[in-house]
Amino acid sequence: MASENVAVLTDANFKSVVSEADKPVLVDFWASWCGPCRMIAPVIDEIANEFAGKVVVGKLNVDENRQIPSEYNVMSIPTLVLIKGGQIVDKAVGYKSKQELAAMIEKAL
Repeated sequence: MASENVAVLTDANFKSVVSEADKPVLVDFWASWCGPCRMIAPVIDEIANEFAGKVVVGKLNVDENRQIPSEYNVMSIPTLVLIKGGQIVDKAVGYKSKQELAAMIEKAL
């Protein structure tokens, strides 16, 4: 079950969510058929809960939204992009542990 702290991002709302965020935004580019995406989903939920109020966490389904993944050069999934002040500050491809994601976020805070 997805965390209430994880925003559902789409091509339509992505730019407003990212530009209006006054804190870093962690975006999980994923698809329902992707095994590693399903493996990392609970980790993303835990990160969203632990960093609630410090980081905006969102998931963008690449099958339903094609414009934003193209703009961010997402070639493989899961791809995790950390955006701060509208700029990409970190990017990771593939499954990452909770510790790896937490370290990535801590650097941006």
